[in-house]
Amino acid sequence: MIAYVTVGADDIARAKRFYTAFLPALNYRLKEGPEGLSYALPVEPGQSPVLPDFYVKPTFDGRPASAGNGAMVAFEARNQAQVRELHAAALAEGGSDEGQPGFRPSYGPRFYVGYLRDPQGNKIALFSCNPNEPGRDD
Repeated sequence: MIAYVTVGADDIARAKRFYTAFLPALNYRLKEGPEGLSYALPVEPGQSPVLPDFYVKPTFDGRPASAGNGAMVAFEARNQAQVRELHAAALAEGGSDEGQPGFRPSYGPRFYVGYLRDPQGNKIALFSCNPNEPGRDD
């Protein structure tokens, strides 16, 4: 089980606008502090934390943040409409398009995905595999 994912950012305010454009719709709650942004799923009293958490932070070594080549973080949406909606919202808040929402021939028939880069260049995927929606071949 992955406990958390961290991406670096040089401009925390800009990163906050980008990630807040879609993470709250996926039920992530934001906690801000001097160490950066912490997005976590809610925990009911007596319940174990729901993982993974997602952190956006300045680099620890003080050098400029950079995106990992081949690294990507994927967030699951409820359905295909939400993938489209959140992809557009993230683009409007400073993201760049890496692949419009849709089906991809190399993935399963229900894997609907849109790709973005955050303002720092980190690659983000928003996807849905909802079995109650039409698939690529339906």
